[in-house]
Amino acid sequence: MNIIETGLLGLVIIEPKVFEDDRGYFFESYHEGKLCQQGITTKFIQDNQSKSSFGVIRGLHYQLNPYAQTKLVRVLEGDIYDIAVDIRKGSPTFGQSFGIELSADNKKQLYIPQGFAHGFSVLSDTAVVFYKCDNLYNPGSEGGILFNDPDLGIDWKLDPSKAILSPKDKALPLLKNVKTNFIFE
Repeated sequence: MNIIETGLLGLVIIEPKVFEDDRGYFFESYHEGKLCQQGITTKFIQDNQSKSSFGVIRGLHYQLNPYAQTKLVRVLEGDIYDIAVDIRKGSPTFGQSFGIELSADNKKQLYIPQGFAHGFSVLSDTAVVFYKCDNLYNPGSEGGILFNDPDLGIDWKLDPSKAILSPKDKALPLLKNVKTNFIFE
C-alpha cells in the first residue's frame, strides 16, 4: 500500500497494490498490519455502504467528540468526488478542503481522521461508496457544514443546478457558524 500526503495533516490517500491479469484483478483493500507500519493505527469498528445516483451530494458531515469518527472511504461502483474539510481549531489548515476523485477503477481510498468534515458528489450514473468508521454513529453528536459555503469555495465537479441534496443537508450552517470541539494537536 502506498500512502500519499494531501497537505492537510493526517488526511492521506491510500493506493493499494493492484494485481491484474486477463482474469481480472486482486488487491488488499485493508490490511491493519501494513497500515500500522505506515503510522495508521486506527481501530475500525463499523462498516457503512451507500448507493447514490448522479448529482447527489452527501455532506459535509462530522460527529462531535466523544463520538467523532475517523473514516476510510472507497468506491465499489462508479465515481465520486470526495471532499474533506479541516475543522480542527488551531490547525494551520483550518477551513481548508481537499478533494479527490475516488472510483471503482482507480481503487484509491481516502483516510479521513477525526476533526474533518466529509462529503462527496456522485459523478457517474450511480455510485456505491463503502467506508470504515472507528466510532459508532450517534445522532446527538451530528454536525455539518453547508456544501456551498462561499468561504470554502468547494468545486464539487457538478453543475450546481443539477445537485441533489437532502433537506437536512440544504439546511446545514456555514463553517463560521458551526459547533466544533476539535483541537489541533
